[in-house]
Amino acid sequence: MPETMERRRLLLLGGTGQVGTALRRLAPERGWSVSAPERSVLDLATADRDSLRQAVAAADLVVNAAAYTRVDQAETERDAAIAANATGPGLLARVCAEAERPLLHLSTDYVFDGSGTRPYREDDPVAPLGVYGASKAAGEAAVREAGPRHVILRTAWVFSPDGNNFLRTMLRLGRERPEVRVVDDQRGCPTAADDIAAACLGIADRLAADRPDDASPLWGTFHVAGTPATTWHGFAAAIFAEAERRGLPVPRLLPITTADYPTPTRRPAFSVLDCTRIGTVYGIAAPDWRAGVRRCLDRLTAH
Repeated sequence: MPETMERRRLLLLGGTGQVGTALRRLAPERGWSVSAPERSVLDLATADRDSLRQAVAAADLVVNAAAYTRVDQAETERDAAIAANATGPGLLARVCAEAERPLLHLSTDYVFDGSGTRPYREDDPVAPLGVYGASKAAGEAAVREAGPRHVILRTAWVFSPDGNNFLRTMLRLGRERPEVRVVDDQRGCPTAADDIAAACLGIADRLAADRPDDASPLWGTFHVAGTPATTWHGFAAAIFAEAERRGLPVPRLLPITTADYPTPTRRPAFSVLDCTRIGTVYGIAAPDWRAGVRRCLDRLTAH
């Protein structure tokens, strides 16, 4: 990779998503110039090898934050989910391997079935419950098969001031309804998009500095997710507490069970991620998601 920070070029796929938006904002501060082609220019689900080769050749490192994320719709849009989450990333990974460019690929806690009782480690077997999780697991496998010079970064329950996410949905419901019912028997790790972006950049900086060989522990699968673990109800309670401090309308919040709120796709009942490895290898600590909620509310109420 280039010696000087000014020359570090990052190709970002999925630049309009929550993590992509945060990366576009934060990367220049860390000495990375970002190329983030719109889907109309380069859609990973339909891109051919030549267009990917051209884009990858102009970069020093590639971040794939693009994904099909409509969890319930994936059950009836299987081909679209597989194209975006598995086939496309596999081709991208092969192109990156040919061009000797590192690939950082984002994945999800939904590759696990939620039957565990301790936080999931990177080497735990995957067992997705639905098409979305299965497509993401297939994408991970395709990236691994392409070559060793990749980082798969699993995360969970992403939220930010941008796009569609649980935090923004709760704030909208708080304005619209006197009472909101939220599931309290699914446990996981809310994670702020800017914390994920910061982790991506920490990894990118290290890869640029160390230029690791194929056998380096810097490659492989890692977890980055917020701490402490909570339920969706607990997440909502924290959001409304911060909203109330800022004078925003808040509803009465009631806990319900998963059975009370059926969805086309089963969600993991327990998808807490063990983030020890990324701390050991990269020195990246699991972020406190409650601080992320405060930052989001600060940005959303700043104007």
